[in-house]
Amino acid sequence: MPTEKTFHFLHEPGNPLVLYNIWDAGSAEAVARAGAKALATGSASVAGALGYPDGEAVPLDTLLHVVARIRAVSDLPLTVDFEAGYGETPGEIAGNAADLEDLGVAGINLEDGMPPENGIRPAAEHAERIAAIRARTGLFINARTDLFLQNPSDTHAALLPEAHERAAIYAEAGADGFFAPGLTEPALIGELCRDCPLPVNIMASPAAPSIAELAGLRVARISFGPFPWRDAMASLTQAASEQLGQGA
Repeated sequence: MPTEKTFHFLHEPGNPLVLYNIWDAGSAEAVARAGAKALATGSASVAGALGYPDGEAVPLDTLLHVVARIRAVSDLPLTVDFEAGYGETPGEIAGNAADLEDLGVAGINLEDGMPPENGIRPAAEHAERIAAIRARTGLFINARTDLFLQNPSDTHAALLPEAHERAAIYAEAGADGFFAPGLTEPALIGELCRDCPLPVNIMASPAAPSIAELAGLRVARISFGPFPWRDAMASLTQAASEQLGQGA
């Protein structure tokens, strides 16, 4: 699809695609008005906005409805946080991904963490899922590793060789990008970007380097994960508190 090709070429090491994550059609319109080049959902944000916990608790049909509403209000390339694929077998997961592609989605995140945070899937098993999606769709597959997210920062340097190994395996299976949320140390990010066979996606967070610093480290994609939704909800709570307090 044209949006898939456009989305692919937006990933440029040193000139990163910045994705300010959304959770519904309204937030999609707001971020599009701000000048976004593409849109990206965050699983925790979508779940929280619907009253669900993160970790594939949102029914797949509900997720597809949310995606359809986002596509109805914006024709920007859209990537969907697909968590672990909403299925047990590679074929089932590939079918689910094809349903997203049919809605006009350009890309997905597919994580090797087993939701909700029940460890890391073997790399070969995750690669089978990537390969099945690649055989069925033209989606930009952003292969996410939860190595850094599920382990404390003082272990990240020791985990980097495994991250490199997983990136190579995922690339061979057909992935288009490598997402390493939780990795925040500039030297380690730079090393990952230097040796990774895929464009690297880093999650912006209070602990992460700035966008300019990440660009200098050759990051190709920066996403904000759940933080925009959390900030929006905190602002809403604060504003409501101020107004409701006047009537006390």
